[in-house]
Amino acid sequence: MLSGFVPRIYERWWRPTLGRAMKGVLGPGMADEHRIANRLLDLSEGDAVLDVACGPGNFTRDFARRVGSAGLAVGIDVSETMLSKAVSESSATGLGQQIAYVRGDAQELPLTDGVFDGVCCFAALHLFADPARALDRMTEVLAPGGRIAILTSARGRSAPLRAWETLATARSGARLFERDEVRRGLERRGFTDVRQRLAGVTQFVGGVLVR
Repeated sequence: MLSGFVPRIYERWWRPTLGRAMKGVLGPGMADEHRIANRLLDLSEGDAVLDVACGPGNFTRDFARRVGSAGLAVGIDVSETMLSKAVSESSATGLGQQIAYVRGDAQELPLTDGVFDGVCCFAALHLFADPARALDRMTEVLAPGGRIAILTSARGRSAPLRAWETLATARSGARLFERDEVRRGLERRGFTDVRQRLAGVTQFVGGVLVR
C-alpha cells in the first residue's frame, strides 16, 4: 500500500478482486459496499465524516457528495502514494471545497475529539497493529449520536476453515476477528443499535454512539 504501483490499480482492480475473494461469489460487490456504508452512516447535508484508511479516496469522494458543500469529508491514510492518488482523483471531480486528506495513523488519529457525525473504516481494521486502539480513537472523534461503519474480517465456524485461516493470516499479517468480537467491542464503547452482516470471511458492522 506504500508503493506507487498499488494506488494506480487499487480502485479498479485490486480492491474489487480482493473483496470478491474475501466476501464470496454471492457476497456484496463494490456498489453494494457503498450502499451499506451510506446506510450505516446515514449522512445528511452539512455532516462531517471521516474515512479511516481511505486509500485513493473512492469512498471519501462518495461521502463528500452526500454531505454537500456545507459538509466535510476527511480521508486519512498512512500511505503518501495513496493520498496523492486520492487528491488527484478528488480534484478532477471538483470536490475541493468539501473534501480534505490527512496523512496519519489510524491508531493515533491527529484529529479533534467529538467533531464527526460519521466514521467509516472499510477493509482496514484487521491490518492495524492495534485495532482496539484504533476503535478507541474512532469512537473519541465521533460526536454524540455519531455513526460508525466498519468492514473487516470474520472467522469461519468450521474447524478446517479456521485452521486454513490461521495459516493464511500467519503469512499475511492480517487479523481475523471472531464473529462477535467487533460487535461487542462497539457495544463496550457505548454504541447502540449495533448491526452486523456477515459475508464470506468478512463482516459489516455499524452502530450509533451514545454518550
